[in-house]
Amino acid sequence: MVDEPLRVLVIGSGAREHALVRSLAADPGVGEVWCAPGNPGTASEPGAAGNRRVEVGDGAAVTALAQDVGADLVVIGPEGPLVAGVADAVRAGGIACFGPSAAAARLEGSKAFAKEVMAAAGVPTASARVASTADEVAVALDAFDVPGVPFVVKEDGLAAGKGVVVTTDRALARAHGVACVEGGSTVVVEEYLDGPEVSLFVLSDGTHAVALEPAQDFKRVGDGGTGPNTGGMGAYSPLPWAPPGMVAEIVTRVAQPVLDEMAARGTPFVGVLYCGLALTAAGVRVVEFNARFGDPETQVVLARLQTPLGGLLHAAATGRLGDHAPLAWSAGAAVTVVVAAHGYPGTVRTGDEVSGLEGVAGAGATALHAGTARDGEGRLVSAGGRVLSVVGGGASLAAARDAAYAGVGALVMEGSRHRSDIAAAAASPRG
Repeated sequence: MVDEPLRVLVIGSGAREHALVRSLAADPGVGEVWCAPGNPGTASEPGAAGNRRVEVGDGAAVTALAQDVGADLVVIGPEGPLVAGVADAVRAGGIACFGPSAAAARLEGSKAFAKEVMAAAGVPTASARVASTADEVAVALDAFDVPGVPFVVKEDGLAAGKGVVVTTDRALARAHGVACVEGGSTVVVEEYLDGPEVSLFVLSDGTHAVALEPAQDFKRVGDGGTGPNTGGMGAYSPLPWAPPGMVAEIVTRVAQPVLDEMAARGTPFVGVLYCGLALTAAGVRVVEFNARFGDPETQVVLARLQTPLGGLLHAAATGRLGDHAPLAWSAGAAVTVVVAAHGYPGTVRTGDEVSGLEGVAGAGATALHAGTARDGEGRLVSAGGRVLSVVGGGASLAAARDAAYAGVGALVMEGSRHRSDIAAAAASPRG
């Protein structure tokens, strides 16, 4: 534990960062929390110190800002700065940082590298082939061509949640793969994993693993899992259908072996390892790793976390996670619904006025800002694809879902879209 209240700088500008700022500002062990560059929501979050300007991918600039505000801890939200080595620069400046080094962030930055690490660590995942030419894409598709089973084609690098195509249409799968390789990327073509998906955040100080509560997100833009993949249209936690012992099994079979392998390579992973998993008939299989908190799962997981967040992240950043007390969780549930702009996830229209936030609060929900901005007249307007993440809480998933959708119903934004079925199946009496 630290003797003085922590001063924390959060890097990023989305709903994930707003959720982090909100939780940190509510932590009695945190004295001040800034967000850079932040958004209108982080700027007005009660108890927070406001926003600061910074180029998030510039390690020297982030370090200088952290020094300027006297930060004891820097928390890096997005994947881009992590892969670019911003955490390395912050640590070199003598400041504790929650977020992996560039070398460790390759677990997200390269899907092929993640497959290599999993193979070395004996971690169960989908079989895969890496392709770097159009001919290799075709050969890889042949290897996984099973009637009625979707093809899975992933761009190797960072793609903001949109570099994956899952389709039974071979021509579409091939077109995506060829477009990637012709654009200079390699692709990973892999076995389709059938079964419910689970998102699990595992905190690490480079050695120890501490799992948060699991969540499930919804990637497709339309109800019933239709339409293209997105960065995420909603999430919920807990998972009433999850088998007993699931989290412990994931830590034992997936997270800890990967952390041990990264440490053995001389690139210890410090931060949060996002484990995206499928519960298949053959058992747990890894779909993907991310090197940071996922969005929108962070919004629901942090809404349920009762352990103060600042001390937890500081312990991970300073090698003391093994000494931290067990985590405490709300017995209730949380559901988040993403409200997206007109045209999302395609060509997005920005500049539409956003109103009704008071009604969101009146409905017992919270509006976390993602793609919002203030225009020249001071109005809140849309400024990105995913505009707001509305979080509802309750004693049950059904109650949390009702609160979230009541909050969504209070918002007014021309042309907005959202899914109407987030957590619907899990919240129903039949589960």
